[in-house]
Amino acid sequence: MSYSRFEAMKLLGARLENELVILSLGGAVDEWYNAAPHMRDASLFQQQLGCVTPEAFGLSVGLPNRRIVSLDTDGGLLFNLGILATLANEQPKNLFVVVWDNEQYQSIGGPRTHTKGGRVNLAAIARGAGVEKAFTAETLEEFDAHCEAGLQASEPYIVVAKTDGILEPGIKRKHSDGREDKYIFVRHVEKTEGITIMGPSEHN
Repeated sequence: MSYSRFEAMKLLGARLENELVILSLGGAVDEWYNAAPHMRDASLFQQQLGCVTPEAFGLSVGLPNRRIVSLDTDGGLLFNLGILATLANEQPKNLFVVVWDNEQYQSIGGPRTHTKGGRVNLAAIARGAGVEKAFTAETLEEFDAHCEAGLQASEPYIVVAKTDGILEPGIKRKHSDGREDKYIFVRHVEKTEGITIMGPSEHN
């Protein structure tokens, strides 16, 4: 059973207010941009495969009083399974990880990932690595329930969302590039945390 990633994103977005979000490349970028417009400045878009959850983990360590959400993908997590062992050992209390598992590398035309066919279970791999709160959501109702639990958890929490491979039609394209996204995100963090991350250029 699978369901719409866009509909799942809208459910998650409705639960977010002050969180920071890291997400991957591909169709998920434009879908998140439209599903949760109030979170645009608080989202770091277009991170590389294998880097999304590690970046979110680093942010959770640097901002321990802020809830961090990683919107990873099956292909992205498979690029760096070692992050699961890191989460198990370090036990960040403020990190919620969503893995959009559509069983394909959608951004490059749809070749299958290792989760295709049902033998590879990313939630089970996470539990085997020591992340106790790792689950698979087969329905939108299950996904929403895990979002509620994961956003309140005091330990790393992972939900693997078994979504379909259908991109949401007719949505607005995000018009900024990765460089602009970085500055928008950093300035948002600076403003909401009352800190300076990237100060003015120094001239000698």
